[in-house]
Amino acid sequence: MALTPAALLFWRAWHDGLGADPVAALTHGTGDWALRLLLLGLAMTPLRQIGGRSWPIRFRRLIGLYAFFYASLHLAVYLLLDLGSYWSQIGADILKRPFITVGFAAWLLLLPLALTSTQAMMRRLKKNWQRLHRLVYAIAVLAVLHFWWLVKSDIREPLLYAAILAALLGWRVFYRRQTAGSAVAKTEP
Repeated sequence: MALTPAALLFWRAWHDGLGADPVAALTHGTGDWALRLLLLGLAMTPLRQIGGRSWPIRFRRLIGLYAFFYASLHLAVYLLLDLGSYWSQIGADILKRPFITVGFAAWLLLLPLALTSTQAMMRRLKKNWQRLHRLVYAIAVLAVLHFWWLVKSDIREPLLYAAILAALLGWRVFYRRQTAGSAVAKTEP
Protein backbone atom coordinates (compact mmCIF):
# COMPACT_ATOMS: atom_id res chain seq x y z
CA MET A 1 0.00 0.00 0.00
CA ALA A 2 2.82 2.41 0.79
CA LEU A 3 4.10 2.17 -2.77
CA THR A 4 0.73 3.13 -4.27
CA PRO A 5 1.35 6.92 -4.13
CA ALA A 6 4.71 6.49 -5.89
CA ALA A 7 3.14 4.25 -8.53
CA LEU A 8 0.36 6.81 -9.11
CA LEU A 9 2.85 9.67 -9.37
CA PHE A 10 4.97 7.83 -11.90
CA TRP A 11 1.90 6.67 -13.85
CA ARG A 12 0.72 10.29 -14.03
CA ALA A 13 4.22 11.37 -15.10
CA TRP A 14 4.30 8.71 -17.83
CA HIS A 15 0.89 9.85 -19.12
CA ASP A 16 1.60 13.62 -18.91
CA GLY A 17 -0.88 14.01 -16.05
CA LEU A 18 1.21 16.11 -13.69
CA GLY A 19 0.02 19.50 -14.90
CA ALA A 20 1.91 22.54 -16.11
CA ASP A 21 4.92 21.97 -13.81
CA PRO A 22 5.57 18.21 -13.60
CA VAL A 23 8.81 18.60 -11.63
CA ALA A 24 7.00 20.59 -8.93
CA ALA A 25 4.20 17.99 -8.87
CA LEU A 26 6.73 15.18 -8.37
CA THR A 27 8.67 17.15 -5.77
CA HIS A 28 5.59 18.04 -3.76
CA GLY A 29 4.01 14.60 -4.13
CA THR A 30 7.06 12.73 -2.87
CA GLY A 31 7.63 15.26 -0.08
CA ASP A 32 4.00 15.08 1.04
CA TRP A 33 4.15 11.29 1.29
CA ALA A 34 7.47 11.37 3.13
CA LEU A 35 5.95 13.66 5.75
CA ARG A 36 2.68 11.70 5.98
CA LEU A 37 4.50 8.41 6.49
CA LEU A 38 6.86 9.97 9.01
CA LEU A 39 3.88 11.14 11.06
CA LEU A 40 2.11 7.80 10.61
CA GLY A 41 5.21 6.05 11.96
CA LEU A 42 5.14 8.36 14.99
CA ALA A 43 1.46 7.52 15.48
CA MET A 44 2.13 3.81 15.97
CA THR A 45 3.27 4.14 19.61
CA PRO A 46 0.22 6.17 20.73
CA LEU A 47 -2.03 3.70 18.88
CA ARG A 48 -0.45 0.87 20.84
CA GLN A 49 -0.70 2.74 24.12
CA ILE A 50 -4.29 3.87 23.64
CA GLY A 51 -5.59 0.67 22.07
CA GLY A 52 -3.64 -1.75 24.23
CA ARG A 53 -2.69 -3.78 21.15
CA SER A 54 0.84 -4.49 19.97
CA TRP A 55 0.15 -4.74 16.22
CA PRO A 56 0.93 -1.05 15.42
CA ILE A 57 4.52 -1.46 16.60
CA ARG A 58 5.12 -4.24 14.05
CA PHE A 59 4.51 -1.73 11.25
CA ARG A 60 6.48 1.20 12.69
CA ARG A 61 9.86 0.26 11.23
CA LEU A 62 8.42 -0.54 7.80
CA ILE A 63 6.52 2.76 7.74
CA GLY A 64 9.72 4.57 8.72
CA LEU A 65 11.61 2.92 5.88
CA TYR A 66 8.92 3.96 3.42
CA ALA A 67 9.15 7.51 4.80
CA PHE A 68 12.87 7.39 4.05
CA PHE A 69 12.13 6.01 0.57
CA TYR A 70 9.80 8.93 -0.22
CA ALA A 71 12.21 11.45 1.33
CA SER A 72 14.97 10.03 -0.89
CA LEU A 73 12.72 10.26 -3.95
CA HIS A 74 11.92 13.84 -2.93
CA LEU A 75 15.63 14.67 -2.73
CA ALA A 76 16.38 12.84 -6.00
CA VAL A 77 13.66 14.72 -7.87
CA TYR A 78 15.07 18.01 -6.54
CA LEU A 79 18.67 17.11 -7.42
CA LEU A 80 18.12 15.43 -10.78
CA LEU A 81 15.07 17.13 -12.23
CA ASP A 82 14.88 20.51 -10.52
CA LEU A 83 18.58 21.37 -10.46
CA GLY A 84 19.31 19.32 -13.55
CA SER A 85 22.88 19.85 -14.65
CA TYR A 86 23.50 22.79 -12.29
CA TRP A 87 25.24 20.66 -9.66
CA SER A 88 27.34 23.61 -8.53
CA GLN A 89 24.16 25.17 -7.10
CA ILE A 90 23.52 22.40 -4.56
CA GLY A 91 25.79 23.80 -1.86
CA ALA A 92 24.60 27.35 -2.48
CA ASP A 93 20.93 26.26 -2.29
CA ILE A 94 21.51 24.38 0.96
CA LEU A 95 23.26 27.35 2.54
CA LYS A 96 21.14 30.16 1.07
CA ARG A 97 17.61 28.78 1.27
CA PRO A 98 16.55 27.88 4.84
CA PHE A 99 13.76 25.51 3.80
CA ILE A 100 16.28 23.48 1.78
CA THR A 101 18.74 23.57 4.70
CA VAL A 102 16.25 22.04 7.15
CA GLY A 103 14.93 19.58 4.54
CA PHE A 104 18.43 18.37 3.76
CA ALA A 105 19.23 18.14 7.48
CA ALA A 106 16.09 16.02 7.99
CA TRP A 107 17.16 13.67 5.19
CA LEU A 108 20.71 13.41 6.57
CA LEU A 109 19.32 12.50 10.00
CA LEU A 110 16.97 9.93 8.43
CA LEU A 111 19.86 8.20 6.68
CA PRO A 112 21.41 6.56 9.79
CA LEU A 113 17.94 5.50 10.96
CA ALA A 114 17.30 3.72 7.68
CA LEU A 115 20.76 2.14 7.67
CA THR A 116 20.31 0.81 11.22
CA SER A 117 16.78 -0.53 10.84
CA THR A 118 17.76 -4.18 10.47
CA GLN A 119 17.50 -6.76 13.24
CA ALA A 120 21.27 -7.25 13.08
CA MET A 121 21.90 -3.53 13.69
CA MET A 122 19.38 -3.52 16.53
CA ARG A 123 21.31 -6.36 18.20
CA ARG A 124 24.68 -4.73 17.49
CA LEU A 125 23.72 -1.29 18.81
CA LYS A 126 21.62 -2.55 21.77
CA LYS A 127 20.38 0.44 23.82
CA ASN A 128 22.19 2.86 21.52
CA TRP A 129 19.79 1.80 18.76
CA GLN A 130 16.87 3.24 20.69
CA ARG A 131 18.81 6.42 21.47
CA LEU A 132 19.72 6.84 17.81
CA HIS A 133 16.14 6.31 16.67
CA ARG A 134 14.90 9.07 18.98
CA LEU A 135 16.26 11.38 16.29
CA VAL A 136 12.92 10.80 14.58
CA TYR A 137 11.38 13.51 16.78
CA ALA A 138 13.87 16.13 15.55
CA ILE A 139 13.48 14.83 12.00
CA ALA A 140 9.71 15.27 12.16
CA VAL A 141 10.08 18.84 13.45
CA LEU A 142 12.57 19.63 10.67
CA ALA A 143 10.30 18.07 8.03
CA VAL A 144 7.29 20.12 9.16
CA LEU A 145 9.45 23.23 9.28
CA HIS A 146 10.77 22.45 5.77
CA PHE A 147 7.22 22.30 4.45
CA TRP A 148 6.11 25.40 6.39
CA TRP A 149 8.98 27.52 5.05
CA LEU A 150 8.42 26.21 1.53
CA VAL A 151 4.82 27.42 1.43
CA LYS A 152 4.61 31.07 0.55
CA SER A 153 1.09 32.12 1.50
CA ASP A 154 -1.47 29.41 2.33
CA ILE A 155 -0.10 27.76 5.48
CA ARG A 156 -3.20 25.66 6.25
CA GLU A 157 -1.65 22.36 5.15
CA PRO A 158 1.68 22.86 6.97
CA LEU A 159 -0.30 24.05 9.99
CA LEU A 160 -2.31 20.80 9.92
CA TYR A 161 0.89 18.74 9.84
CA ALA A 162 2.34 20.85 12.67
CA ALA A 163 -0.83 20.28 14.73
CA ILE A 164 -0.67 16.52 14.14
CA LEU A 165 3.01 16.47 15.13
CA ALA A 166 2.28 18.56 18.24
CA ALA A 167 -0.49 16.13 19.21
CA LEU A 168 1.78 13.10 18.71
CA LEU A 169 4.63 14.64 20.70
CA GLY A 170 2.21 15.99 23.32
CA TRP A 171 0.76 12.52 23.78
CA ARG A 172 4.23 11.16 24.52
CA VAL A 173 4.83 13.79 27.21
CA PHE A 174 1.38 13.16 28.73
CA TYR A 175 1.82 9.38 28.68
CA ARG A 176 5.28 9.56 30.30
CA ARG A 177 3.94 11.77 33.07
CA GLN A 178 0.98 9.46 33.62
CA THR A 179 3.11 6.33 33.80
CA ALA A 180 5.70 8.05 36.00
CA GLY A 181 2.93 9.26 38.33
CA SER A 182 1.39 5.80 38.60
CA ALA A 183 4.82 4.27 39.31
CA VAL A 184 5.35 6.74 42.17
CA ALA A 185 1.86 6.06 43.54
CA LYS A 186 2.56 2.31 43.61
CA THR A 187 5.75 2.77 45.68
CA GLU A 188 4.16 5.03 48.30
CA PRO A 189 2.74 3.30 51.42
